[in-house]
Amino acid sequence: MTTVVELDVPADRLGLARAFDRVPTFECQIGGMIGDGPPLVRVSGPDRRTVAQALEADPSVEVIANVTGGSGTEASADTGTGTGADADADADVDDDAGTDRNRWLFRLEFGERLKLFEEIVSENDGAILSANGRDGRWALQLLYHDRESVSTAHRLLEQYEYRVEVTRVSGTEDLDRVRTPLTEIQYETIAKAHELGYFDVPRQVTLEELAAELGISHQALSERLRRSHAALISAELSDRLTPLAIDP
Repeated sequence: MTTVVELDVPADRLGLARAFDRVPTFECQIGGMIGDGPPLVRVSGPDRRTVAQALEADPSVEVIANVTGGSGTEASADTGTGTGADADADADVDDDAGTDRNRWLFRLEFGERLKLFEEIVSENDGAILSANGRDGRWALQLLYHDRESVSTAHRLLEQYEYRVEVTRVSGTEDLDRVRTPLTEIQYETIAKAHELGYFDVPRQVTLEELAAELGISHQALSERLRRSHAALISAELSDRLTPLAIDP
C-alpha cells in the first residue's frame, strides 16, 4: 500500500544548519526534489541581504542563482553581498519586489548529506514530496510504495545517523487528513505513477502504459500530471496546503 511518511531531521544532519544558527528567523521550503538539477528553494528572513549572506556562508549549500521577486526570472549567483551604493540600491529594489517582502527564491546546490538522503529514499521506492526548514530542523513529507520500503529506508537513515523522528505515517485512505494541494484523483494518479516507476531514472513504465493502467488516454494523463505538478509547486510557493474540493 502506498504510504506517506512525515518526519523531522535536525539541520546539522541534512543541511543549512549554519544558516539557521546565523539567522534565527530563517525559514525555507522545497516543493519536492524530482529530478537531478538543483532545486528552487523559497526562503524567508529579516531581509534579503541577511538571508543571502547566510546562504553564501553555509558550507552545506552552493548558491547557483537568486531568482528575483519582481520579474520571476533567474539572476546570476550574485546574492547582493557586495558593498557600495549600487549594492545597497539593488538590495532595496529586491527587498521591495513582489507581494511578499520577506520571501525570496534561490536555486541551491545541496551538499552530500541531502544527496545521500535523497538516494536512500529513491532507492527504496520513495520520493520526497516536500521539505520545510525552520528553527534548526527539517520537516519532510515522503511517499513510499509500501510499508516494507519505509522500514528499509528508515534503517538506512538510522545507519547513516540522520537522527530522523517520524511524526506521522498514513496511507492514501487518509488523504483528507494528509497535507496536500492535490485532489483525490490527482493524488491517486501521482501515487500510481510512483508505484509503477514512472518517476524512476530510467523510467520503468511509459506514459502510454501508465495511461492504460489508469484507463484514460495518454493525453488526459499528461494533462493530469502537469496539473498535479503545478499544484504541488504552487502550494509550496503560496503556503496553500489544503486539499481542493473538486478536480479541475
